[in-house]
Amino acid sequence: VVAEGQNVSVNGAAVPEGRPYLHKGLGVTWPGDWVAVASSLGVRVAWDRHLAVTVTAEPELRGGTWGLCGTYTDDPADDFVRPDGAIAAFAAAFGNAWKVP
Repeated sequence: VVAEGQNVSVNGAAVPEGRPYLHKGLGVTWPGDWVAVASSLGVRVAWDRHLAVTVTAEPELRGGTWGLCGTYTDDPADDFVRPDGAIAAFAAAFGNAWKVP
């Protein structure tokens, strides 16, 4: 899913604004001014089409996530786990560790 400005596409195909999209476990909806993408994997991402993004994971994923969204354990001690398994001391170091080319 790619969202840029007012345009949203899935695998290169445009999703018309305001029109719900559902295909193979992926759903795109337009709640108010937001765009929301939900997957059958239990993750939902919502974007205000400007700056704000929220990521929500189903309770079944508790303790089974990692990356920029964290480990979902409610333990602040493991919030900044880098890809190599070490804990970053600062948020910037954590974010930079997950950069990809």
